[in-house]
Amino acid sequence: MTVEIELKFIATPEAAAHLPGALGAWPHQHTPARLLSNTYYETAENTLRGYDMGLRIRGEDGRYEMTLKTKGQTVGGLHQRPEYNVPLAGPALDISLFPSGVWPAGCNTAELQQALRPLFSTHFQREKWVVTYRQSQIEVALDQGEVKAGELAEPLCEIELELKQGERDDLLAFAGVLSEDGGLRLGSLSKAARGYYLAQGRPAQAVRPVPVLRMAGKPSVEQGMQAAFMLGLNHWQYHEELWLRGESKARAAVGEAIALLRQVFTLFGGLVPRKASTDLRAGLTLLEERLAADDADARTLCFSAAYLQTQLALTRWLVLEEWRAFVDDKAQSKLSGSFKRFADIMLGRTGAELKEMFSHIHQGSEYQDKLTRLCHLLLTLHLLAGAYSGEGPQHYIGSWRDLAQAIADPEHASPESASHRALAQPAFWLNGSH
Repeated sequence: MTVEIELKFIATPEAAAHLPGALGAWPHQHTPARLLSNTYYETAENTLRGYDMGLRIRGEDGRYEMTLKTKGQTVGGLHQRPEYNVPLAGPALDISLFPSGVWPAGCNTAELQQALRPLFSTHFQREKWVVTYRQSQIEVALDQGEVKAGELAEPLCEIELELKQGERDDLLAFAGVLSEDGGLRLGSLSKAARGYYLAQGRPAQAVRPVPVLRMAGKPSVEQGMQAAFMLGLNHWQYHEELWLRGESKARAAVGEAIALLRQVFTLFGGLVPRKASTDLRAGLTLLEERLAADDADARTLCFSAAYLQTQLALTRWLVLEEWRAFVDDKAQSKLSGSFKRFADIMLGRTGAELKEMFSHIHQGSEYQDKLTRLCHLLLTLHLLAGAYSGEGPQHYIGSWRDLAQAIADPEHASPESASHRALAQPAFWLNGSH
């Protein structure tokens, strides 16, 4: 078993053409382009997808290799996933060659073998460079071709950076240098994920509301913070894909995701000093401004250097836990404390502020003045309410969301009536009072 640590980028044709010259700045070993053909397998019931596994056979110059990728972690475009590779004499699938321990308990591999069928394929030219950057060896792969499922196909133009030897810090720093010329964006979706999408017939994907953050077990404050950032980043990248595919409504959802990330910094600002994230917060603010411009274009913005560098900075901040260098022992002790208790405290403050904002409205115009702040506090509710069970959190958030919608569109609902209903909702957190 090996564990891949790699960054995936979607590249414009111009960025792909620029790459070989850019890599000349560092010592490297070059491998000319070769054709790779990959067939991915699945059952009619999507059994492997349910196991969070991917299975393929790769062919190159008459040689074949079978690969099983198992559950891993993706942060932004950084993929860390265990995989098992087995050389084959030919292109025939034989999953009995994998170690028996890789399969989930209760999996009958003989039955699984019989049920597996080719689902989709990828065919691309791969050109490689192994670059020495700082003290690390980084393999740079340029893949150009297509993903194909039945009659459906999508072009493929990707750059992958795989850490062969060294530190993740070097991998992320190297990516930052490559990002300076633009034309790249983080690839949160693997080739396999894109293949599954095609195999399903390119189903329409809907714009999603901001979800409520939910975590299993008894997380610490620090774990809650990390999960909150991941929630925002995933929401961002999901709607980035939709916007680039032509869904105009996804543009607002991208902006909402960026606002959510900024709100995470605000929520945990009493524990993590602002100086720990100065550049990152500035990058998010810049993107909000560019996104709000009348002429904002999905392809221009999403493939810009500033856009990628902000996502890379957030990825780096999460993967390397960069805030820890700025946190003293007292704050670290609080970060190690109960997220549920933290939520009790912060929801108490949020609820009190909402009550203060809307209990004494004298003119209708005051509602509009408070809309931006209300939207920020709604994001806070989404980040904290998942720590509680029952229907109370849902009703509480829903009532304040209704107020925000009434303020934004007063012709269809009365802000005054919505405000009264929201203020009447009981608090659902510990020691909450109304």
